[in-house]
Amino acid sequence: MKVIVLVKATADSEAGVMPTQELWAAMGNFNESLVKAGILLAAEGLKPSQHGKRVHFSGKSRSVIDGPFAETKELIAGFWIWQVRSIEEAVEWVKRCPNPMLTDSDIEIRPIFGPEDFAEAMTPELKAQEADQRRRSEPRP
Repeated sequence: MKVIVLVKATADSEAGVMPTQELWAAMGNFNESLVKAGILLAAEGLKPSQHGKRVHFSGKSRSVIDGPFAETKELIAGFWIWQVRSIEEAVEWVKRCPNPMLTDSDIEIRPIFGPEDFAEAMTPELKAQEADQRRRSEPRP
């Protein structure tokens, strides 16, 4: 099962406060343990929302909203994508994680849909298209 592990933003992360050397080292060690366990697929930190944009969809119209965005507690500061056996395994890994922020923080774990979750809607043509897109989007050696 693939999960996305979302590091929620804090006032500090939205203000652009960078991690300390100690926190950077602790997170590096944690990421290394994920690599050694064979579950880490991707990991990235995100710049504060002041550098971002949102696109709002309403029927056929689109509008662009510039950051920063309100409600810091709803924003994402970074993420991992893991391949785990279960959501419970992901929870156990998150419990081992150093606090990724300098203050109290939250990490959210969400399962990622796989093609099998859309079985009823997937025609043979859509399955072939999905497989082709996945193949073409894989990193090349």
